[in-house]
Amino acid sequence: MKLFLQPSKLVGLVLILGSTLLFAADENGFKSLFNGKDLTGWDGNLELWSVRDGALTGQTTAEKPTKGNTFIFWRDGLVDDFELRLSYRLIGNNPDKWGNSGVQYRSVDKGNWVASGYQADIETGTNYSGIMYEEGGRGILALRGQQVVVGNDGKPKVIGSLGKSEDIQAAIKSEDWNEYTIIARGFHLIHKINGRTTMELTDEDVAKRMRSGILALQLHAGKPMTVQFKDIRLKRLPMADVKEKQ
Repeated sequence: MKLFLQPSKLVGLVLILGSTLLFAADENGFKSLFNGKDLTGWDGNLELWSVRDGALTGQTTAEKPTKGNTFIFWRDGLVDDFELRLSYRLIGNNPDKWGNSGVQYRSVDKGNWVASGYQADIETGTNYSGIMYEEGGRGILALRGQQVVVGNDGKPKVIGSLGKSEDIQAAIKSEDWNEYTIIARGFHLIHKINGRTTMELTDEDVAKRMRSGILALQLHAGKPMTVQFKDIRLKRLPMADVKEKQ
């Protein structure tokens, strides 16, 4: 039996197949870091971290707060030059709807589920999602919409614009799933949310920049909140030729 399709349906089928192939090609080389079922490969405070609805979930409550920022660590390796893709959702379970989180990368394990280093920020507010913050170190290095070079003196210098912060915020969904992408090549670092580049940073601070380190997800101290992560995929990139620490 031969199957005949109307031209319009045939075009639709071709578009679907084409999109599927493009997505598959775009995901080539990525490895899943989270199985969606349990915390295999991850290490955090089990009173605060769990798997819920197929997502890696961190939650604080009035009864179970965290006294300081706490993290769940990916324990199957370190990250250096890479591209990371994940989905996140952040909900403030408090009257102010406050919530704060982030993705630590090339960071340092300080013990007791504490990390310091580069952080791709996440918040329920309207100013900081997508910025570059160095946890336990130099603080805010690049605000949203900025292209920045951090000099060897440790001071950030804005060298260009990626657009207005409010325009970038308009593409971020509140209390819903968003796509985060982090790209690190040498000491050039890029954050994207929902396909929109939120900041670019080149770190020339030889004494404090990091080329390799741990990957971790943050649960911030403060008011009760819930953060969830899923579809966490990592692609190793060829190591860029850069001058290392001296």
